[in-house]
Formats: sequence, structure tokens, C-alpha cells
Amino acid sequence: METRILDSLSEVSPAQWDELAAVNGTAQPFLRHAFLEALAKSGSACAKTGWHPHHLTLWDGDQLVGAMPFYLKDHSYGEFVFDWAWADAYQRHGIPYYPKLLAMVPFTPVEGERLLARDDACRALLLQGALDYARGSGLSSLHILFPTPAEAEAMHAAGMMIRRAVQFHWSNPGYGHFEDYLSALTRDKRKKVRQERRRVLEAGVTFRRLTGGEISEQDWRFFHRCYRLTYEVRGRQPYLNLDFFLRLGQTLPENILLIIAEQDGVPIAAALNLFDDERLFGRYWGCVTDVPCVHFEACYYQAIEFCIERGIRVFEGGAQGEHKLARGFLPTETLSAHWLAHPEFSQAVERFLARESQGVAQYVQELGEHNPFKA
Repeated sequence: METRILDSLSEVSPAQWDELAAVNGTAQPFLRHAFLEALAKSGSACAKTGWHPHHLTLWDGDQLVGAMPFYLKDHSYGEFVFDWAWADAYQRHGIPYYPKLLAMVPFTPVEGERLLARDDACRALLLQGALDYARGSGLSSLHILFPTPAEAEAMHAAGMMIRRAVQFHWSNPGYGHFEDYLSALTRDKRKKVRQERRRVLEAGVTFRRLTGGEISEQDWRFFHRCYRLTYEVRGRQPYLNLDFFLRLGQTLPENILLIIAEQDGVPIAAALNLFDDERLFGRYWGCVTDVPCVHFEACYYQAIEFCIERGIRVFEGGAQGEHKLARGFLPTETLSAHWLAHPEFSQAVERFLARESQGVAQYVQELGEHNPFKA
């Protein structure tokens, strides 16, 4: 077996990469070769933006048997696992924190396989290869974000520190209709959802749910305008550009759900989701006209209806957002794994993570007292 660092996924055939990324025969959209290449070729995740592709691969001759989406990072933007305080502490002590090593899908706080491998033996070699590379690189740290629980367990056994956080996910036990979902909610939560949907209806707002080839370039341009405005109103630059979204529409149309809200036939808002057979992932939202409750309808209720119609089991609403709890999204633990080269800083972070994990557990317990579903 041989490990190689690749500066571009163009050095690997999409078929070989996607075969490793496939779980139960299907690769999660974000782990697909096409998604990662769209990020790089559009200039969204590249050296210019502080994401230096540094993909770790494992080879058996000419056969790719293991791979990790791997980057050298010049900053901590676009990760959703916040280590700014760690970087600041390094800086105050005159120790460089950046660049660091990062294994994740850029800008995507979604749990998924990080050790893409042919079998368990290759998976173990891949993890060991990542740690060996980190130790020999002279860099400050290695971070593997949003791995699966089984992978996190293996990473912890290999000496990495585990960090815990919370997202909110909606589950579909087999609803036949949207009304079945409403009936499962407590009376006050059910009333709130109906009120919000009624306000949108009374405002004359309608929705188009578009998938695959139904999404035109004009639709993509409108969505990107909405997406960009969401960042600009906060005084920030968006991570992704129009070229990325157009590439996404061309290469992964079967995994895209675009919801467009219209008032009097004029588009006013849009929400982008990706999905596979098991899960729908809420990603981005924006509007050009602010209409009360359109955000909830476009981002949650239309997507829930889509999940029910398609039999999709889980709807991941994205990072953070306690307001999702009232709409049936329950707290779900997410994980990340960390290795720091500096012994004293590593010990300090380990103590911090122990305290933080206790806080996360208490937070989840408190959220459980506000379960929106009937007993």
C-alpha cells in the first residue's frame, strides 16, 4: 500500500472515488467527486480562498483503495466547528496555528464518511496515514469534522480528542401526509405551524419545488442572488459563487431540490436542498422581498412535504437553530476529532473539551424538556 497527497481530484477518476464514497451502494452527494470538484474548479474552495486541496489517498498499485477529502487551511472560516479561540491562544503565545490540516467537505456541516475505503483494513491504514502525515508535517494540528460515530470512535482510539456539538434533525417515521406530521405535534406547536402557513397563503405566496432538469439557468441565477443577499446584509462575503451552483446543477441534478417562492408570479425567495434516498439536507436560503413566515415555509414545511412524498427518512436542517425545535427538529449530536502537536496546548484543549461535553449533554437534556411531539 502507498499513500499519496493529491493537489487536485482531477488526478483520480470519478468512478474510483465515488465507488469508495458509496455507502449501501450510494454515495452521499457531498462526498461525490463531482461536488468536491465543483468547489475547486469554481474557485470556491481553492488555494486562493484559503482551502488548499491536499487530498490523502491510499493506493494498491493503480487501484485507489482509500481517500480522505483533505485540505491545508489558512483560516477557520466555513467549518462550523469553531476553533478561533484555539488559534487566538496560539497567536498570543507566538506559535503559528495556520496552516492546519482539515478533513471535511468545505462549507458543509453534514455528518458523513471521512475515511473512504475499500474495507476496514484500508480504513485503518488511511487514518494512521493521516496522523503520521500530521506528525511529520510540522503543522499545528489535524481536524476531522463531522465523521460518523464509528469513525469518531476509531479516531479517539488512535489518540485524537473528540468534540461534541448539536444540530437539529427532523425524522419521518412513515408519515403518509403533512397532516400526519401535524397530528404528531403538541396542540400549541401544531397551531403555530398552521398559523404560519396560513399567513403565507394569505400573502398570496406560492411555491415551486424543482428537481433535476426542471431547474433552469434563470432559476439558478435568481437563487444565487438570494444567497448572496443573505451574506451581504450581514456584511460578509458569500463562500460560494454562481459558477459553483451552475456546475452543481449540471453534474448532480438528481440530488438537488430548489424551492422558489413567488408572489403575484414574481420570484421573491429561494431555498436550496440536496438529497439522496435516505436524507434531505437543507443548505442555503435567501430572499429579495421579506414576507412574514416565508422563510419557515420555504426552508422547512415545503421540504418536509417533499420528504413525506418521497419517503425520505431524515431531514437535516443545517447547523444550529433552536427555532427548529418547535417545528419538529430534535437535537442530534455531531462529532469532530482533533489532534494538536503542541503537548501543553493539547492538554489544555482536552480539559476544555471535557467541560464543553458536559455542557452539551446538559443542553440536550434541557432541550428534551421542550419536546414538540405528543407523548
